[in-house]
Amino acid sequence: MTIPAAGREKARAAPSFGPRPPRPRRVLLYAALVAGAVPTLLPFAWLVRSALMTDGQMFAAPPEWWPDPFEWGNFSGALTEQPFTRYFVNTLVIAVITVLGTVLTCAVAAFSFSRLRWRGRDVVFALLLSAVMLPYAVTIIPTFVMWQGLGALDTIIPLTVPAWFAGAAGGVFNVFLMRQFFLTIPFELDEAAYIDGASPWRVFWTIVMPLSKPAVVVVTIFTFVGTWNDFLGPLLYLSDQRDYTLSLGLASFQSMYITQWGYLMAASAAVIAPIIALFFFLQRYFIEGVTLTGIKN
Repeated sequence: MTIPAAGREKARAAPSFGPRPPRPRRVLLYAALVAGAVPTLLPFAWLVRSALMTDGQMFAAPPEWWPDPFEWGNFSGALTEQPFTRYFVNTLVIAVITVLGTVLTCAVAAFSFSRLRWRGRDVVFALLLSAVMLPYAVTIIPTFVMWQGLGALDTIIPLTVPAWFAGAAGGVFNVFLMRQFFLTIPFELDEAAYIDGASPWRVFWTIVMPLSKPAVVVVTIFTFVGTWNDFLGPLLYLSDQRDYTLSLGLASFQSMYITQWGYLMAASAAVIAPIIALFFFLQRYFIEGVTLTGIKN
């Protein structure tokens, strides 16, 4: 687009004052956000600081915040003293299978509760939500006895199969979250597809799921983080050290090298890194999914 000569003259004549100073309210808002973020980041900063220190520096009084010198050998020592590569692969396999099962089955259940009309739908959904009030500790023993009777102990079956049944293994919240997001999608899209001869399954895959990327990402993050950090499940069902997950590896590492705090801190920082990277790359969808969930029409 060509700017008229008069416009160019006016633009050149206009004085340039530089960027506007921030408003006082914006400054106060940023200050409050920074003040709230500092306590949240402090434990992670302490972890990284400890991972780069010797034991003497770590427990010095008063505390030292800056390693001098940097003890990079803690990372190499921690990753070689224990088979963390095998633990990482075991944890990743369990997490991927669990995420796939949770996202697929919870999405199907949420689609049925939100987009389909069938008798008793609201009653069944209310019964499903009532399972949230059941403490996890109450089901530990009967669940363990069930898997023991099925001969599934010391395998990843008890850690992955429940994820393929919506509502099991804490999936009730995921069903509720995805149902609330599906309700925000206009029903006119479904009706137009049904008029064209589409089946409910086709509507689910071609209309609802592509429009529900934020909700899918939120469920993915929640499930992945929960599986990655799970300690009680692997502790109950896994006894062979070759099948250990990262959480069990850290626990056994601490018991074997209780005085090597630098190794423990370095291994903990390495375990947390994939979760931070996952949230960093998916934070936009995560915030969008949490914000839009529950907003109808």
